[in-house]
Amino acid sequence: MEIWRTAWRNLWRNRRRTLVTLAAMALALCVMILYSGLLGGYLRDMERNITALEVGDLQVHAAGYLDDPSLHTRIAQPEALLARLRAGGYRATPRLLAWGMAAAQESSAGVSFRGVELASDSGVSSIHRRLQQGRWLDSADPQGIVIGRQLARILAVSPGAEIVALSQGADGALAAGLFRVRGVLQSIGDATDRAGVFMTAAAFRELFVLPGGAHQIVVRRPGTLALPAAAQAVRAAAAGLDVQTWRERMPTLASLLDSARGGMLVMFFIVYAAVAILVLNAMLMAVFERIRELGVLKALGVGPGGVLALMLAEASLLSLLAIAAGAALAAPFLHYLQVVGLNLASLAGVSFMGVAMNPVWRAHVNAAVFAEPILALLLIVAAAVCYPSLRAAFLDPVQAMRHS
Repeated sequence: MEIWRTAWRNLWRNRRRTLVTLAAMALALCVMILYSGLLGGYLRDMERNITALEVGDLQVHAAGYLDDPSLHTRIAQPEALLARLRAGGYRATPRLLAWGMAAAQESSAGVSFRGVELASDSGVSSIHRRLQQGRWLDSADPQGIVIGRQLARILAVSPGAEIVALSQGADGALAAGLFRVRGVLQSIGDATDRAGVFMTAAAFRELFVLPGGAHQIVVRRPGTLALPAAAQAVRAAAAGLDVQTWRERMPTLASLLDSARGGMLVMFFIVYAAVAILVLNAMLMAVFERIRELGVLKALGVGPGGVLALMLAEASLLSLLAIAAGAALAAPFLHYLQVVGLNLASLAGVSFMGVAMNPVWRAHVNAAVFAEPILALLLIVAAAVCYPSLRAAFLDPVQAMRHS
């Protein structure tokens, strides 16, 4: 206990230096906690946008469909597979996919037609809640469609306007129909924004003369089940079909999200390296100022271990004060970023690797948001105090007492 009293007293012998070092450590910790929370929120929201809007956790296609997408390459009996998946606790919905052209007045554009089962799709995707204008699809309005925001701008249409859809049906004949725009989506992703046309599955089958089957089944796993385990279970249930996780469907984006977590460690090192230099300087100055005092302690019988323990106690107290101050300073800002967030409305419609960014960037708060920056700070401080502590511990007492 006496060593802690002595360390505390030594810490405040040079109040200005201690306060400057303490402030730098606390500020660095505060910044890293906020950075960790914001980065965690960004990664969480990005993955949520990928899985909750269109891609899902997993996708099932007929063998060969992804290599050569075709209206005729379908999962023959999706109902049986959907029943097996739902019995296992998975949420799943079929999708119908085709390509063609949409025209309105004097404008036209290539589009991607997507037929959705309204009853099951709302439990798998949240896209029905991402409307900029109008309303989502309704089975009572089979001629109603919902389109992407950029497509609405290209065709110069808004809810209530009529669009002519043109493509080739499954029977080889011209597929043409007149539809009315029910709604316009917010920014979802590049492909959907520019070309997405959503319609009910019944309207899709009528337009393309498609009697049965599904081109895609979008699957959401139970919340507690890891993605690899979910993929293994779905592959077992969908034997003979092509099952891919969202990470396999979007490998570049998955890799970038993983590397962002590694980038956080690099940022810790850069910021804390400056703190380490300051701590090293402060501890060295503390040793040089007390060389004669340390020499007297050693002459009185205090061994290297005692001196080393004293120096480490001073560094520990300084670190604990910095952690308390930094965490207390970060807490209200982090709460604000979690509840209110940063308004990025000016960047509305901006996407990253084809996935839209949320208009509000909110922090993600958990124990790791505090624990990782604190642990990194302690490791850096421990490394920084090694040299001055060892120098003090192994001073020659005779030479030290002669120091002037």
